[in-house]
Amino acid sequence: MDRDRGRTRGVNPEDIAQRLELLRVEHRDLDAAIIALSEGPVPDQLQLARLKKRKLRLRDEIAWCEDQIIPDIIA
Repeated sequence: MDRDRGRTRGVNPEDIAQRLELLRVEHRDLDAAIIALSEGPVPDQLQLARLKKRKLRLRDEIAWCEDQIIPDIIA
């Protein structure tokens, strides 16, 4: 994940917003793939685990991108 973060340093907010949208689309696609795979007669547990792990990594990257666009305000 740190490797992914390093790629976005120094990038303008528009690029981050564009990346964020792509990540969200991929996250939704993975969700659909996980559902489809799990509904099969004999779900491939290894493939399901890999897809779920990828989905979690995407969620983390989405959160990071959102933080870059909307930084925390210290109260």
